[in-house]
Amino acid sequence: MRIRFYNARILTMREGQEIFEGELWTSGDRIIYCDTTDQIEEYYKENPGAMLVFDREIDCKGNLLMPGFKNAHTHSAMTLLRSRADDLPLADWLNNAIFPVEAKLTAEDIYYLTKLAVLEYVSGGVTGIFDMYLTPESIADACRDTGMRCVQVGAVNNFSQSPELVEEMYNKLNGRDEYNSYILGFHAEYTCTKELLQKIADLAHKYKAPVFTHISETAHEVAECRERYNMSPVEFLDSLGMFDYGGGGYHLVHTDEKDMDILKKRGMFVVTNPGSNTKLASGIAPINDYLKKGIPVAIGTDGPASNNALSMFREMFLVTGLGKLRENDAACIDAMDVLKMATVNGAHAMGLNDADVLDAGKLADIIMLDLNKPNMQPINNICKNIVYSGSDSNVILTMIGGIIRYEKDEFNIGVSPEEIYKKASEIKVRIDKEL
Repeated sequence: MRIRFYNARILTMREGQEIFEGELWTSGDRIIYCDTTDQIEEYYKENPGAMLVFDREIDCKGNLLMPGFKNAHTHSAMTLLRSRADDLPLADWLNNAIFPVEAKLTAEDIYYLTKLAVLEYVSGGVTGIFDMYLTPESIADACRDTGMRCVQVGAVNNFSQSPELVEEMYNKLNGRDEYNSYILGFHAEYTCTKELLQKIADLAHKYKAPVFTHISETAHEVAECRERYNMSPVEFLDSLGMFDYGGGGYHLVHTDEKDMDILKKRGMFVVTNPGSNTKLASGIAPINDYLKKGIPVAIGTDGPASNNALSMFREMFLVTGLGKLRENDAACIDAMDVLKMATVNGAHAMGLNDADVLDAGKLADIIMLDLNKPNMQPINNICKNIVYSGSDSNVILTMIGGIIRYEKDEFNIGVSPEEIYKKASEIKVRIDKEL
């Protein structure tokens, strides 16, 4: 399908390029033109055989096209646990409220609960997710069936999954279909034995591949790791060769200079989750320090059990707002840096290098934001408006791989919201009875 967007403001997120007025064309799953209107004639000169007939032409009416947000850390099927396990410290939250419910979930449950999250993702401008949960194949099926671009990461721990399953999924899901890929990973240092962690590190070396995991989320976690190994979680995992081929950590709230030097040396990504860290009172990540050291930062919501929303707009505001508060410096962590975290850096952390910016040849993972809403007026600075006053209500269109999955409150994900809500309710009722 060929689609023409015209009368658009365009934020490509290409380095050094300002917002401009122009057009964007897609063909199949790719962008074929993204430039000002006066460059169209030049396009035809360079592509003399191009006789473009569009299946649809969309008048953007001055609204903004930009790359979709990449939710770089989430547990989608935790939608079941939204507002069910709140106002608890992390250890109690996990052991007493989360794990008992998760033990009752089936692969089919996770399939439908992931679809529920997809509704929230696409209506909030998210075009790619970095998901970690219990049944990788049913998650992959849910994302394929709804058209959500999904990168999964292994969730090995002492109680579920295994290094053998991670290796199987690594070989099975990479290249399985256009929407899914898979990265090596495990849940956390504190939920894995040293022997288990070494097996994951061995896989990283076998495949010369990056590894992602939860790291240094709480001060308690770091203290316990130091008691076990006389090292911080970052130091200990690195001592196993875990990050010899890169990777990254979710949260990284409690780190020191030595940890940051390791992150920098290994080319690792920090994926910050300020909403979850705030709600669980885990602390404020030293984002400004990471930026000063040149460590790339991406943004994730974490799961809907701990956030409880899946809104990248809220996370963007919290990244900069909490960062300013932590540093006592209103000038630190600029809005444009935060937008880069939510789009370009997230794509790179997830290995989605073809979905980072808007440009000819890139994947057509695009969102349109309504600038004609009270929270966007007057238009003094669009980028700062997105970060400081934007919300999911500004998203009027979400395209993934050239297919419009959400437009003006209408979903195109292969199933109606009502069907998904009904199924989620049935799962909740059944598990309540089983507990």
